[in-house]
Parts: sequence; C-alpha cells; structure tokens
Amino acid sequence: MANFQAKEWLKSAYGDIRSIHYIVRDPFLTHMVAFHAQQAIEKSLKAVIENEENRIPRVHKLQHLIAVIDIDFDINEEIIEVLDELYIESRYPGDLGLLPDGKPSLENAKQFDDFSAYVFHEVCMLLNIATDDLEK
Repeated sequence: MANFQAKEWLKSAYGDIRSIHYIVRDPFLTHMVAFHAQQAIEKSLKAVIENEENRIPRVHKLQHLIAVIDIDFDINEEIIEVLDELYIESRYPGDLGLLPDGKPSLENAKQFDDFSAYVFHEVCMLLNIATDDLEK
C-alpha cells in the first residue's frame, strides 16, 4: 500500500489525467494536452519515488525520473522525449508547446492522453491504489 505522500502525488496526477479527458478533442488545446500529460507522468513517477521513501528530485525531466526508479512496465521513450521538450517550451508563450512542425496534432494529443493514462494506471497498480480512493 502506498504511503500518504505517494497517494497525494497520484491525486495530483489524476487531476491532470481528468483535465486531459476534457480537452483532448479540442485542436486549439493540443499543447495543453501535452503539458498535462507530462505533468501526469511526472507526478506518477514521483509517487513511486516517494513510496520508496527516496528524496524527490527537484527536476521535471521525465527521462531523469525514469532513470532513478525501477519500473516493470513499458515506457515509450519517443513520447517521453517529446513530452520533455514540449513541457519546457509550453512554459513560454512564444513557443507554447510547439513541435518542430508546430502545435501537436490531435493525433499527437490522443497519443499523449493514452500514454499518460497508461503510466498513471500502471503506477496505481504498482502502489495498489484504486482511482476511487483518489477521489476522496
């Protein structure tokens, strides 16, 4: 069973997951889907780190977080790399979450949604937390 702080990280990640579900079909908000997907994955990974009672690194780079934990599920390195790039860029209005060819497409947004939900659910299973418990 996950400790209290790990559960709090997952509650926050769940908020990002639910936000994505509301905006994923809007072509104007694809960069925000990418942002929330990155955040959901980051918080999910930090829940694992917290549950292992390790110090949470003050980094946002998903590749770094993945390197410090031992996980038993598949990680799509390509999506991780893209989300790491988009996260940094989405913080500045001039480049608001742009890929080399512009904003993420709706297809990209759906991939980010699917992958962030996958990571979130895998971490919930790993830490033995039901999403119903996160809504309390």
